[in-house]
Amino acid sequence: MVGNQVSEVIDLPADLLAIDDSTDARYWASVQRVLDLAEDKGRPADGIPLLASLTAAHPEWPVRAGAARLLAAHHAGDPAADAAVAAATHDTVDWVAFTALKVITEHRIAAAVPDLIRISGWPSNFTRPDWARKPVGCGAALTKRALIAVFGTRDPAELRRLEDEYFTDMRARVDAARTRPRRHDDVVHVPAGPAIIGADEQPDAFRMAQDDAALRAVDVPAFLIDRTAVTNARYREFLHEAGDSGEFDHPDQPLGGSHRPAHWHDPRFNAPELPVVGVDWYDAFAFAKWAGGALPSEVQWEKAARGTDGRRFPWGEDWDPDRVNYVERSFGQAVADLDSLEALLVTVEQGESPARPVLAADALPQGASPYGALQMSGNVWELTRTNFYTGEDMDPFFRGRHPLDFMNRKEAFHVLRGGTFTSPPACLTTFYRGKDLITDRHMEVGFRCVYEGADRCA
Repeated sequence: MVGNQVSEVIDLPADLLAIDDSTDARYWASVQRVLDLAEDKGRPADGIPLLASLTAAHPEWPVRAGAARLLAAHHAGDPAADAAVAAATHDTVDWVAFTALKVITEHRIAAAVPDLIRISGWPSNFTRPDWARKPVGCGAALTKRALIAVFGTRDPAELRRLEDEYFTDMRARVDAARTRPRRHDDVVHVPAGPAIIGADEQPDAFRMAQDDAALRAVDVPAFLIDRTAVTNARYREFLHEAGDSGEFDHPDQPLGGSHRPAHWHDPRFNAPELPVVGVDWYDAFAFAKWAGGALPSEVQWEKAARGTDGRRFPWGEDWDPDRVNYVERSFGQAVADLDSLEALLVTVEQGESPARPVLAADALPQGASPYGALQMSGNVWELTRTNFYTGEDMDPFFRGRHPLDFMNRKEAFHVLRGGTFTSPPACLTTFYRGKDLITDRHMEVGFRCVYEGADRCA
């Protein structure tokens, strides 16, 4: 028998999970028994959640397919039932998706149109006689048939009109999001042109090699970047307006996650003028989208910090401890090498040491970059949108999984830049590359945003 081991996971009655797979005949007989029982329990209106759960989560695909058919047969037109059938078009087993497509066609379930469009594209295109298209598989053919059934015509002109009518509200929302204005004016302009990126560095007293950022020249388009790291005051505005609505979330945003910073109630980190910390990459992504911008790529970040002359620190070539908040300033103790640094860092205590680790986001203006960006060295590490290993934009796919499942995956690590209040000078250069797990929330990590439209400020 199968099913007992998953009953607690998907929270379905045991009698709807027990499948006898000892022989083919017994397997299909027990599938039919489950579906007969599901129909009996799911026929009333209050049975929709049960059938929807079976459609989405039963471990045996014939049950998922049958439950989708039952939902449509008994509850087509109910928003919850229609949504569950539409979602089944994306089932990983083809016959579940095919069944959902067939019942959508039969019952003309309009709520499924966005899902169908994702699969097959606009029906007014593929019904045009002059439209070149590739041979289709079963899924594509069923999807096109479903779209034509829902819209009730094959005529391309009429379909175009109906599509425009159907998607008017959706397009308005998309256009509004795409043209969302920048919510912040305290930015600096980084002009277009070449920049020196990376360095050829040898390990120093802290044994921190920088051999993963080859020295090179890169042409960088113009952009705007926040003058300071995002402050608690700005982040509070985001929480007040967007909260955990999901409106600005990355598609891979962890299920049930909250954007509230981990250290929101720690007096050492929560003053309005301090950089927000205790946020992960997904939090920063959502804030940046809300703000009308994006997280910087590491190349954008480095040019904003370094300028065009290849300087070692934002303020110049020579180290100057008075221009930066780093480990000796925050802990009040000198460190000479990696051993003494680690001996100091293990003294950190929750709520106690260091007593005042982070400075205001606009402190130490004498450490500004060539373009006027502050604290691009020290105070807090800054998140970027760049994958540490590939150098490409992050493209996470970990939704619904625990960090233990992906903490050794290269796709899960983004680049950090700039160093922090626990860093020695070796980590505070304009070219040093740190990394962090995409879901980690540290007291040492914040971020700033970049924005388009820099050409209008040149």
